[in-house]
Amino acid sequence: MQRRQRFTSVWAREAARRREGRNPSGLSREQIVREAVALLDAEGADALSMRRLAARLGSGATSLYWYVANKDELLELAADEVLAEVARLVTHPDTHGAHWRELGSRYAYGLREVILRHPWLGQQVGVRPLIGPNALAVNARLCEAFAKAGFRGRDVDYAVGAITAFALGTALPEAAWRNGLARLGIPEEEWEKQVRADMELSAEHYPELLRLSDEWMACESPSVARRIAFDFGLVSLLDGLEARLRP
Repeated sequence: MQRRQRFTSVWAREAARRREGRNPSGLSREQIVREAVALLDAEGADALSMRRLAARLGSGATSLYWYVANKDELLELAADEVLAEVARLVTHPDTHGAHWRELGSRYAYGLREVILRHPWLGQQVGVRPLIGPNALAVNARLCEAFAKAGFRGRDVDYAVGAITAFALGTALPEAAWRNGLARLGIPEEEWEKQVRADMELSAEHYPELLRLSDEWMACESPSVARRIAFDFGLVSLLDGLEARLRP
């Protein structure tokens, strides 16, 4: 009979580590996580390994095992580290008493920007629970604001989840797009011209699609156009959530 694998979180190890004292190697958790994020940003999750990270830190791989049992736990730490950027947006003292729509917008834009800066993060979403301190702080703040606004029961989680799904659903393809262009070494404007030329042939029976493509290419900056599209979708989503609050 196949033995079931048990999920273990690095945050449980964190509690035990704090009771044991300082890492005898002299490396701090902050150093390890910072270097892991730098490696992930530069080369992606496939390039991350305990041995390679230890080499970048000028240490042996065994020095990392005091903090993490494996690569998965290291990815947990790295994911929560970059989510601190989102946490600062929604838990800052200036946001206390903020309207739920403002917090929802801050969260959505913050999550989008974090994924675009750290595209490897998208590969971790859904693979393992994000239950680090920054992820929990963001979720708690949003749930509090949405409940205060009038969402009840599971609708609180559904509303926050809808914004999360929207931000992820738009940011992940854009991050993949950017990575693809970087690998090819082709400027975005040049690539879009190539696609437009191909569409002349493949979409000749769909003139409306060609017209919309021309409108998109007429934008001064594709990145600005994508940001406007993101804002349109987000505002529409928030409008829909607000409509559910009405009697």
